[in-house]
Amino acid sequence: MLLKWDQTGERLYETGIDRGVIYPQSEAGDYPMGEAWNGLTSVTESPSGAEPTALYANNGKYVNLISAEEFAATIGAYTFPDAFAACNGLMELAPGVFAGQQTRTPFGMTYRTLIGNDIQKEAYGYKLHFVYGALAAPSESAYNTINDSPEASEMSWEVSTTPVDVPGGKPSATIVVDSTKATPTQLKALEDIIYGKDYELTTTQPEDWAENYAQYFEKSGSEFTAVSGSGVAPSWAENKYYTGKVDARLPLPTEIATIMASED
Repeated sequence: MLLKWDQTGERLYETGIDRGVIYPQSEAGDYPMGEAWNGLTSVTESPSGAEPTALYANNGKYVNLISAEEFAATIGAYTFPDAFAACNGLMELAPGVFAGQQTRTPFGMTYRTLIGNDIQKEAYGYKLHFVYGALAAPSESAYNTINDSPEASEMSWEVSTTPVDVPGGKPSATIVVDSTKATPTQLKALEDIIYGKDYELTTTQPEDWAENYAQYFEKSGSEFTAVSGSGVAPSWAENKYYTGKVDARLPLPTEIATIMASED
């Protein structure tokens, strides 16, 4: 097959960053709760390692030994979410009162970059970036007087990482999911986990209604209450019952691989 270059629809590029989420690591090693990162301006990825060390024998080059790879990054933002305070070495002594130089909590993070092409531009797709075992180093903060050329102070953090297990591969601190290679069902299942979801009104009877009706909800005003049925599922009715809300959390690579390998 003859190779061709720069065909219509194949002129791809990557740009932008949005939908940052921070997930402090628990003592159990997982990332059970996420919080949106407003004001995120940049993530500069800085992988290192994979450097060759040549060995020689019999008057010639024998083999190259490759050093381990590591992942680091620099995060830039105008502000940070409350959940990041402990990751930034802050401890809240009282509401609004913080002590610095405290133990820094490791964290995970997700953010999205956009994939564009020559036809659909940035609507073509996106990549979801996952970072695990991150640790933020102390960073410099500069505060300047307001003048005739006002600028908002931008903060930055140097981040190192500790890799986690990856199914079938070496441990890694990063995972990337390409939306153009996934189905809408797979993406929704994954994004419902990393971003969470609110109560959703059901329009068709759930397959597990008879067995798990108590995991669904009814709405009265602004309040949601679990469906009750005294051991017997009530008759399902359209636009009456809701699925439960889900808090944002960071799935590990094994769970991501399972979701993205599932059939619709």
